[in-house]
Amino acid sequence: MFAAVCCAAPIAGGLSALAALQGEGDGSDDDFAEAGSAADIPPRMLAAYKKAAENVTRHVTKCKGMAWPILGGIAKVESNHATGRTIASSGDIRPKIVGVLLNGSGAGGNTSVFPDTDGGKWDGTATGERAVGPFQFLPSTWQGAGKDNNGDETADPHNAYDAALGAAIYLCGGGRDLTHKAQLRAAIFQYNRSNAYVDNVSNWISQYQAAAKGPDLSRSPKKVRIVIAAALAQRGVPYSWGGGNKSGTSYGTCCSPSGKSGAHINGFDCSGLTVYAFAQAGISLPRTAAAQAGSGKRIPESAGKGALRPGDLVFYGYAPKRDSTIYHVGIYVGGGQMVNAARPGTKVRLDPVDAMSGYAGGARLL
Repeated sequence: MFAAVCCAAPIAGGLSALAALQGEGDGSDDDFAEAGSAADIPPRMLAAYKKAAENVTRHVTKCKGMAWPILGGIAKVESNHATGRTIASSGDIRPKIVGVLLNGSGAGGNTSVFPDTDGGKWDGTATGERAVGPFQFLPSTWQGAGKDNNGDETADPHNAYDAALGAAIYLCGGGRDLTHKAQLRAAIFQYNRSNAYVDNVSNWISQYQAAAKGPDLSRSPKKVRIVIAAALAQRGVPYSWGGGNKSGTSYGTCCSPSGKSGAHINGFDCSGLTVYAFAQAGISLPRTAAAQAGSGKRIPESAGKGALRPGDLVFYGYAPKRDSTIYHVGIYVGGGQMVNAARPGTKVRLDPVDAMSGYAGGARLL
């Protein structure tokens, strides 16, 4: 059968999360202490989103439905969760995140002139406005939405806790019910008046909502968390037939059973993704899905999907009881879901385990 390959560059947000998982941590209560997490969000940013969602009704009493995935979706698009910055235990982000000068020049996509309102206090210039912080507030907007949420009595848009609360307040408006899709979309549109922006943020919110419903991995073995973090961080990367290796994405080959070529696509196919994710935990896998079925402790198809644990490989075959017919592999993350590079034309995503046909069991390497 088609077992030579199966069935994509890593998203930068995953690098900070992976580094946090590989480090020993500082023992603080924001290191995945609460159930519901997303591996591409640094722990302190995630803690900031959760705290803001919890505290927003102190400021907008009629707001309903604010949850951390909403704030995570905004911050993913605005700053990739402050990737590349240091996030102190207080929430202070350094170096500060400052956008382009909004002077109508067209640089960075700006076409309107925004006069200075803060004398350079937050954006470092008195010649105009720049968006600031992980949620990219204009200083003029921050004046109305900014509140202290880390207890230092200063509302600072360059502080993760303060900025997240400010975003929550702004999205809540006068008291929206964000459990209603139309009101949530209106809130996101208010944040950035672009339907494409709303769609992008909404996609990330949906992915984080799925993660929030999943199991708490805080007590999972460290290598399990590393593998899942590495895999989840690739969401949105394109599928490339034959693409991917232990170092990350690569250009693939020609051609899939449907005639699709990966030769001009820098990404992952299903087994390329698993090779990469497990390599981050120091585990070497064979390149093909069928060969990977011989790794670790085999979980037979007859044991059922309930036998899977987070970090297990999940296999699919044309004849599920015969490993030589396995054509696809994913990484189980719990809650009936897996990280999946499904097929040409798709992107790496979270899918139900039932999304592929011919369930052939799994393998446990961790």
